[in-house]
Parts: sequence; C-alpha cells; structure tokens
Amino acid sequence: MNILLVAINAKYIHSNLAVYSLKSYAGEYQEQIHIAEYTVNHRLEYILQEIYKQKPDVLCFSCYIWNYRYVRELIAELHKLMPHVPIWAGGPEVSYESEYFLEENPGAAGVMQGEGEGTFRELCRYYLKEEIQPLEQIPGLVVRSAENTLVRTGSRETLPMDELPFCYGELEEFQNRIIYYETSRGCPFSCSYCLSSIEKSLRFRSFSLVEKELQFFLDHSVSQVKFVDRTFNCNHKHAMDIWRYLKEHDNGITNFHFEISADLLTEEELELINSLRPGLIQLEIGVQSTHKPTLEAICRTMNLNRLEQSVKRVQQAGNVHQHLDLIAGLPEEDFDAFVRSFGQVYEWKPEQLQLGFLKVLKGSQMYEQRKTWGLIYRDQPPYEVLATNWLSYEEMLDIKLAEEMLEVYYNSGQFGMTVKVLELITEEPFHLYLELGKFYEKRGLLAMSHSRMRRCEILLDFAAQKDIEHLELYQETLTFDLYARENMKTRPKWAPDMAEYKELARTYCRNGKLSHLEPFWYDMRELVEQKTLVSYPEKQTERQFYLFSYEKRNPLTGQAKLKGLNYGNQRKELR
Repeated sequence: MNILLVAINAKYIHSNLAVYSLKSYAGEYQEQIHIAEYTVNHRLEYILQEIYKQKPDVLCFSCYIWNYRYVRELIAELHKLMPHVPIWAGGPEVSYESEYFLEENPGAAGVMQGEGEGTFRELCRYYLKEEIQPLEQIPGLVVRSAENTLVRTGSRETLPMDELPFCYGELEEFQNRIIYYETSRGCPFSCSYCLSSIEKSLRFRSFSLVEKELQFFLDHSVSQVKFVDRTFNCNHKHAMDIWRYLKEHDNGITNFHFEISADLLTEEELELINSLRPGLIQLEIGVQSTHKPTLEAICRTMNLNRLEQSVKRVQQAGNVHQHLDLIAGLPEEDFDAFVRSFGQVYEWKPEQLQLGFLKVLKGSQMYEQRKTWGLIYRDQPPYEVLATNWLSYEEMLDIKLAEEMLEVYYNSGQFGMTVKVLELITEEPFHLYLELGKFYEKRGLLAMSHSRMRRCEILLDFAAQKDIEHLELYQETLTFDLYARENMKTRPKWAPDMAEYKELARTYCRNGKLSHLEPFWYDMRELVEQKTLVSYPEKQTERQFYLFSYEKRNPLTGQAKLKGLNYGNQRKELR
C-alpha cells in the first residue's frame, strides 16, 4: 500500500509542516506512507507525471491559497488516469465550504476538515483494512456516500499538543530549506480577517518536550527554524522558557523566527530579548493598521503606544531583526488613512516593512461581512481585495505600485543611505515610493527584471528629476550603498577614478577582496544623523575615506563593517 501525501509549496526554500506531522502521527503506518513535495514553480505536467510514476493507492493533497489551482487541476487529471485511486484533500483552503469543493471537483473522494492528524491516521487504518469501519463513521470528514450524496461525519476533538510526535527525525531532505515548527495551536485574539481566530482552544506543548526538540535543531546547526505559533508570546512563561533556553544553548549559527504581539512584551521579556546574540532570533510583528476605527472594525485588540515602545526598545539594542506587517484594504481605512498608517509604522524603521493586501478567506469573519464592507475581491486564490467601500481599485493600484518599490528599495536593505536622503525631501514616506513607482511606470520599467546596478541607475535618474541640486550627493550615497553590500567588480560609472588613491588603498586593504576603500566628498556620519533639510550637509573641502570590511558584517543587515578615516589617519567608527 502506497499512501502518498503531496505538498506543493510556494518556494523551494519552504517545507510543508502539515504533511510531516500527518505522517508522524500515523507512526504505525510509516512504511506505507510517503511524502512528495513540489513547488508552484514546477510545471504542472511535471508534477502530474511524477505523482503518476509513484503509483499511489491513496492520494492526499495539502491545500492552501498558493497551490489551490494546481491541486484542482491535478485532481481532475489524476482521476482520469487513476480512476480507482481515492483522492483526498485537506488544509485551510478546503476545510470551509467543503461540500462546494467536492461538487466542483468530482474527482475528489472527500475532504479532511480542520486539524488532520487523528483523521488521517484513521483513514490509513481504513484503507489498510486494519479496522472494519465505514468512512461515514470517521470524524472530521466530508465524504461521498454510496448514493453519491455528500455526508459530514461530525467534528473531531482537537489533540493535546504533547500527543503530536516530533516530525524531524531526519534532516537530509531539509538542507538549505526553512524548518517550520510549532509549540502551540490556536490564537487568543479575534481578528476578523484571520482563520486562526476561529479556533479558540489555545494549546501549548510542554517545555520538557520543546527543549529536547530545540536542542535537536541546535545540535544539527539548522540555519533557520520558523515558529508557526500564531501569537508566540501570548503565554509569558512559555515564551520566556524558550527564549532563555535559546540564549543558554546558542550554537552561534541557528536563527529562530517568531510571530509575536509586540504590545504584549513585558519588561522582563524585553530585557531578555535585548541580551540575545545578534541574529539569534527575529521577530515578525503584525501591526496591520494604526487607524483606530479600522482596528475596532476588525476586532483587533492592540495597544498601539505600547507596541511602538516595544519596537523601539528592541531596535535600540540592535540585535534583533524586526519585520512589521501592514494590510491594505481593511474596513474603515481610506487612502489617506492608509498613508498615515504607513507613515507611522515606517517612522519606526523596522528592518522590513511588509505591505500586504487583505485576503477574504473562506471561513473568516471578514468573509461573512464581505457585503457589509463592500469588499470586491478576486474569485480565485489568493482572494485578494480589489476595492472596498473606502478604497477604489485605482487607489489600490497606487498602493500596489508603492509596495513594489518598497520591496526593491527598502526591504532589500540595498539602498539605505540614498533612501534616507530622499526621505528628507518627501512630505510622506508613502509618497516617496508611489512617486518612484510612477517614475518606473512612465518609463515602461515595470514587470522587468533589473540588475542591482540598473536599479541604482534608475534611482539616480529619479533623484536627478526630484532634486537635481544635490545630484552629486545622490551619486555618493549610491556608491556608498553599493559597496556597503559587496566589493563591486565593476565600479559605477558615476564614481570617481580610484587611480590616485591606489597607494592609500593598498595601505588599508591588506586582505584583498574582503575590504574596500572609497573616497567621499560628503560626511556619511552626518547623513545618518540627518533629520531635516534645514542643516543639509555641505560638500567637504577634503575627501573623506571609508573602509568597508566584508569579513565582519552586520548580522542583521549583512552590510560590511565600516570605519571612517580622516586625513590625520585617525580611525573613527561609523555607525
């Protein structure tokens, strides 16, 4: 018997925790269960062929918004090729409106609803004939009866977290991939756009198990472990126990990612976080909006002042990468209100600001309220909102344009100094990225793949149009940004000839390509500290030199360690 669990991931670097957890829980049937992982970048024909070659006796698909189209087409084609093979679907994309899914996909035998470990194990038992029990008596299913009607078999009790086996006994197949790990299920909040708010039974895994599993990751020097706990720090003791363990057993390599509510962070937690090795953990913080009517409309409980204070406290220590999220298209937030939300969060200067768009997910409260809020959204996954009572489609397109530029010029971390100066001459941060997007659009530069150097050239052209008076300054900040990331093989065409500084470079760059010396007319320290155009830095009377050391990089940004050199050859640290 070959029971095949299929996952189609968004990228190769991702893995699918669900299929590994299902297989682990059905431990007594390990020999009969196999896993096949693909990505949406594979051709559908390739996935079809590979599944067929494995000759499954039972086929199960893990369904999410990013792979739903693939799964539906694969089910249809595989049912033609293997009509006697039962095909099952599970996951958040089919757990709600399951009957509709089965009506639209006649090749599917049924749906495993909600939490699937117990249901899948009983399905294995059924197909392996170890227990004579009709499908209609296995809780957690929607099945086709003998009369071809759809039958719900009843709900299933959720499992205690300690009953779920650790599913990472072997790590060979996870080389160069993110490992996903969970120590809790459920969420204490009721945000109307999120499916996690539906499950109110918040459950935690015992720390005695968690510490052994964390040590397994540390012993194997895994590069990154991403916790999928919906609000990791909702239980103070649970969070502190884990963060303390990571601090005490840090291997200097592994990074751990947590999704938290920053306004819940206590003083004790903040002190512990600030004491961790730079790069040991990173935090994802969902702000979503700072507009009070919007937060009330989506039932989001959040102390915004406390959140801001916590973000800044973590930032001051300089040891934790912070990733903040905003959502465009939420109820009660028009274009101007969204611009203000963006500006407020942008001002906190997280390492990344993720600008997402509301997805109207089946099963969520938002889905039930979609007509009330006037939500116009795509019928197909990812069900992204197109317009609302407060935002037109044209305004949404502007936000998308700004989001694309935000990804390239802010979240990449590759243009920090130049963007910092451009911010000084733009009233609202959002409008900087919107103007840049319009600049791309007008010149037909969108929907194209550009090299980093080409991105620099476009940004320089944009800066020249916006502030021609300080063009030389932008040329220098772009040169600075380029060399802060790597020792460029080809110098930018606007940078000065280095021939006259050859001897000076030999003096300071004794480790070859691992360092670089660059001259500037402007003081980069002053630019970092600049807050307004009132005291705009003037061109220096003599060149200022900066030494970029690539063997000593900032663990959060990846940028080279920098030292300023004055003409007295006295070294000065550049922060």
